[in-house]
Amino acid sequence: MKEKIFLTSEYMTLGQMLKEASIISSGGQAKWFLAENSVFVDGELENRRGRKLYSGMMIEIPSYGTYFIAKQASDAAE
Repeated sequence: MKEKIFLTSEYMTLGQMLKEASIISSGGQAKWFLAENSVFVDGELENRRGRKLYSGMMIEIPSYGTYFIAKQASDAAE
């Protein structure tokens, strides 16, 4: 199942995404989580918590799920 994570700005970091998805409880846990778990951004292994994620990107975390980065609906209406 794919879960959508909505952007509140132009991008979010991988660490912010992990917190937003309730995978970690604080930003300080991101470095540890990425060292202990495989995280794929658009199919490529990623271990940088500062990796910028933009709308349309897909994050796969085995044992946790697949997440799709999307814009807020209100941002599209201009």
